[in-house]
Amino acid sequence: MATDDAQPGDASMMPNATLDPTDVLAAIVGARFPDDLPASGAWFVGDHPGDRRFLEIGRGRPFALEFGGHLRDATVAYETWGELNEAADNAVLVCHALTGDSHASGESGPGHVVPGWWNEYIGPDLAIDTNKYFVVCANVLGGCQGTTGPASTDPATGRPYGTSFPVVSVRDTVRTQSDVADELGVDRWHSVIGGSMGGMQVLEWAVMFPQRVRSAIVLASTAAASAQQVGWSAVGRLALALDAKWRGGDYYDAADGDGPAAGLAVARQIAQITYRTDEVFAARFGRDTVDRLDDFGPWGRFQVEGYLDHHGQKLVRRFDANSYLTLNRLMDLHDIGRGRGGIDAALARVTAPSMVVSISSDLLYPPHQQAELAAGLTNQGLRCDYHLIDSPEGHDGFLLEAKAIGPTMAAFLAESFD
Repeated sequence: MATDDAQPGDASMMPNATLDPTDVLAAIVGARFPDDLPASGAWFVGDHPGDRRFLEIGRGRPFALEFGGHLRDATVAYETWGELNEAADNAVLVCHALTGDSHASGESGPGHVVPGWWNEYIGPDLAIDTNKYFVVCANVLGGCQGTTGPASTDPATGRPYGTSFPVVSVRDTVRTQSDVADELGVDRWHSVIGGSMGGMQVLEWAVMFPQRVRSAIVLASTAAASAQQVGWSAVGRLALALDAKWRGGDYYDAADGDGPAAGLAVARQIAQITYRTDEVFAARFGRDTVDRLDDFGPWGRFQVEGYLDHHGQKLVRRFDANSYLTLNRLMDLHDIGRGRGGIDAALARVTAPSMVVSISSDLLYPPHQQAELAAGLTNQGLRCDYHLIDSPEGHDGFLLEAKAIGPTMAAFLAESFD
């Protein structure tokens, strides 16, 4: 997901309509995706660790995966805030969305290209109050910010996995997080919280390890990925794979400007449109242009195009193209009912009270999905507090609407669920 901090691009960078047609594509790519963009924005061993801590997963054995295969010497990167109390009953697990990572709270700096993605929620006296709670966030399996993923070294070859990295699932990721919980001495989470892909992890925690989850908070997510969600993901993946500089996933030795920046950026641009709404775009950009209308060639840009270019470039600087493909597919595969007799049978395993949040204008994970989830939990005799947040911010509302969501979340967390 992404916050709304973009500045439209520079008109002087765009190709002129008088260019030779054979040069137009190169000019467009060069203008929209500068040659200083890295081949991969992944964190690599030897980079500054920032606030990350690292744990080898699998308890000394190869880490077996749900869809077959295994990972050797796999590592998960995580961060913590606050202090675990003596009873070890104040721990909260925060699960990140598609392009998030373990840096849920904190400033940018060495090891962290951008500030924490949930800074408005996590901290002293905020909704997830670090004066009260011991907060943990782990980079997901297949990610690119310290946890083993496609950019990591395959011990069998000594080279990055690339597209040989196996298919991973939300359930695999939850198992890595359970190893982190064991390492930290957390037998049971006070709450597991997440939005979008993070909400998928919350649901799998509640189904896989009901005895380890005291409460659950799911924001803007779903019990199973829909056909439309899979469709949007597929288009983004194709946009990335069609970039010749992706090189079939083998681009890690490429120089800056010679990696799959364009493909990853366009995939992000497609997703960014689904994260926001017409109301937000109209209010912010309308029909304003970056380039002057009296010199508006076929590749002149509207302000909204400058915004999308900014977000595409921003992601390239902190993410990895192969991780994007891996985690996109992980989300497509999400279905808590798979192999369990369906969604209702899976929800019958849940024991934790929950809070489910919808964003009224969410086009990607529409409110009916969360309402159906809440009804399914209630039908199992479980407590489920459902909240529909009236917001124009679309799917990104779970990131942006801290003033609306935060107080309700804080009140829910403050309850005793034993």
